[in-house]
Amino acid sequence: MAALTEAQSVAGERLAAARRIVVKVGSALLVDAATGALRTDWLTGLAADVALLRGRGAEVVLVSSGSIALGRRALGLAPGPLSLEQSQAAAAVGQIRLARAYEAALEPHGLKAGQVLLTLDDSRDRRRYLNGRATLRMLLDLGVVPIVNENDTVATDEIRFGDNDRLAAQIASMTGADALVLLSDVDGLYERDPRGDPSAPHIPLVTELTPEIEAKGGGAGTAGAKGGMKTKLLAAKTAMKSGCGMAIALGDRPRPLSALMEGARATWFAPAASPQAARKQWIAAMPPEGRLIVDAGAAAALRRGSSLLPAGVRGVEGDFGRGDPVLIAAEGGAALGVALAGYGAEEARLIAGLRSDRIEAALGHPGRAAMAHRDDMVLWD
Repeated sequence: MAALTEAQSVAGERLAAARRIVVKVGSALLVDAATGALRTDWLTGLAADVALLRGRGAEVVLVSSGSIALGRRALGLAPGPLSLEQSQAAAAVGQIRLARAYEAALEPHGLKAGQVLLTLDDSRDRRRYLNGRATLRMLLDLGVVPIVNENDTVATDEIRFGDNDRLAAQIASMTGADALVLLSDVDGLYERDPRGDPSAPHIPLVTELTPEIEAKGGGAGTAGAKGGMKTKLLAAKTAMKSGCGMAIALGDRPRPLSALMEGARATWFAPAASPQAARKQWIAAMPPEGRLIVDAGAAAALRRGSSLLPAGVRGVEGDFGRGDPVLIAAEGGAALGVALAGYGAEEARLIAGLRSDRIEAALGHPGRAAMAHRDDMVLWD
C-alpha cells in the first residue's frame, strides 16, 4: 500500500483510538436489492469488525436499516413504493428477522445484541430522550451491542427521522460517542459528484462545515437508500456540535471497519471539542430552573468526580422536571456548579437526605441511584 498522507489516514486513526463508536448500516449494504435476501457474508464481516473493536476496549452501537426490506420479502409484497400501512407491516415482520440476524452474527464472538427502536419524538421529548439515553448507557455498561433502528411500525411522516444518517448522529450525541461511521455507497466527500465527474478531487478532512462544504451535498445515491450526501452533511453538523468526529466510508467491502482503520479512503469530519467538553459547555450555558443544596461531604465527593446521591442533598428549591438544569450549592450558599436533575423537584424533595436503599420505599417504585449523574454535571473552578 502506498504511504498515506496525514489527512488521508486521519479517519482510520481516529476510529482506532475511539472509545465509543456509532456505526450506521444502510439497507443497501445489509439486504440484496435484487432478491431482498440478507447479505449474510457481509454481516458476518461486520460482526467480526465489531468484535475487533470490542477487543480493543471500545463500545459499539449499530444503527441499522433493513427491517422493511427484509419484511417485504417475507410478506411477498410486490416491488415498488409501499403505502405507509404496508411499510409498517413490513417493518413489524422484518424487525424480528433483523434482530435475529444480528444476534446470530455476534454470538460466535461472545457478544450479545439488544434491539432499541426509536422515533423522532423520542429525541424531542426530554423525558423519553433521557430514558433512551439511560437505556443505551446501561446496555453498553452490560457489554451489549445495541442495534438501533427507527420504529417504523409506529412512525408516521410527521414523527420520522426520515433517514438513518440523522438517527445515527442523534444516537452519537445521545450516547456521548467520540466517533460516528456512516457506511455508505461512496468513500467520502468530493469536490464534485464523482458519479458525474470521475476526476473530482476527494476531500479527506473537514474541520469546519462552511457554506462551501455544505453546498457539495447532493441527492440519494444507491437505489433504495433514503439518504444522500446532503443528509450525511446534516448528520456531520449534529455530530461535530456534540464533540463527535464522523467518517463517511465505503461500506460495500468484506470488513469495512477494518479497511477504514487500515487506511482506506474516507472523509473525516473533525469536531472542535471532545464529547465530554461539548456536553459540559451545553450544560453550563443553560439557565438553572432550581437548586440542590448539598452538605460538606457531598461537596467533597463531587470534587473527587462522584455523582450527587440523594443522601448528600439537604434542600431542594424551585420547580423543575427530570433533565432540567439545576444549580448545586453548598449549605452556606456558595454555588458549586450546575447539573441536569436526575429527578423532578417533587420526587427530589421526597428522597433528599435518604440512603439509596430507602429510595424505593419513599417513591413507591425503584429509583435511580443519582440525584445528578457526574456525566451531567459541570463544577465551577
